[in-house]
Amino acid sequence: CGTGACGTGSCGTGACGSKATAEPEPAAPEDKPADAPESCPGVSSESAGKTESCAGCPNQQLCASGEAKKKDPAVSDVKDRLANVKRKILVLSGKGGVGKSTVSAQLSFGFAAQSMDVGLLDVDICGPSIPRMLGLLGQDVHQSSDGWSPVYVDDHLAVMSIGFMLPNQDDAIIWRGPRKNGLIKQFLTDVNWGDLDALIIDTPPGTSDEHLSIVTYLGDSKVDGAVIVTTPQEVSLMDVRKEINFCRKVNLPVLGVIENMSGHCCTKCGHVERIFAPSTGGAQAMCQQMDVPFLGSIPLDGHVAAAGDKGMPLAQLQPEGPVAKCISTVIKAILKETDKKKA
Repeated sequence: CGTGACGTGSCGTGACGSKATAEPEPAAPEDKPADAPESCPGVSSESAGKTESCAGCPNQQLCASGEAKKKDPAVSDVKDRLANVKRKILVLSGKGGVGKSTVSAQLSFGFAAQSMDVGLLDVDICGPSIPRMLGLLGQDVHQSSDGWSPVYVDDHLAVMSIGFMLPNQDDAIIWRGPRKNGLIKQFLTDVNWGDLDALIIDTPPGTSDEHLSIVTYLGDSKVDGAVIVTTPQEVSLMDVRKEINFCRKVNLPVLGVIENMSGHCCTKCGHVERIFAPSTGGAQAMCQQMDVPFLGSIPLDGHVAAAGDKGMPLAQLQPEGPVAKCISTVIKAILKETDKKKA
């Protein structure tokens, strides 16, 4: 029975007259606070705050009293703050090192080049590379009565990142979930973006606290969806499948998948070498299997790394190059998906 009343604690039959109390099933991600343990029963559960798994959780008293069932007022604050943002796009990746931040930076440059007003929010708290990739190292965030002012690349592109708040760019950010959650809430409620055609949110790899926080706070803000970045090999794709399933569990639409570093084109002979061999068919085949849109491929090219280090658009560094054309194609595909949802 598991209670120990029978003397063995393991009969499992209840013959001792005692009833075993089973732990409830773990909650869906969207029903769990970002700083809750893995076995959290969920704030909507009748067992909230009362099970063994709740012991030591910072939310235990709120859950037990029923207060945690109430929607966080920050959700409404975020909705009001982003009311004038036409498109809200999350950039995700299952695995680190696939070029997600590089893609976020170049997409932002690309949108802005079309005279769209764009915001780029960097919520990769522990690895904020966006300030360098946008050419904004050493810039500071300013605060006013309207909230935090983002840092501007030009008249069309605004950026916010914890990287602007570090006294030393080499400082390590060693934070637990609740502190990350607090900063993400502040980014979403306090940054004064103004009117935007698109807000691109660069997230860390995986499906962790930051992702749960951002999805929860954007719950009422009509997010257009997620763009997922991968490389062609199966080691990367296996984590992208998890990312797609995460999106489905938290009701986050998937706008599509971008295959980055899809092949290297020799500058001498034009031969394309698949450095990361697509042993299971690559991102396009996976998209067909998972029934999500394929947004396009971006080849492996040294100019991409150079653009990131210099903090400039690839289209400016190599305007007629193959990568710039591929990024333009991807941007068209993303806009087609977002506009399709608004139709």
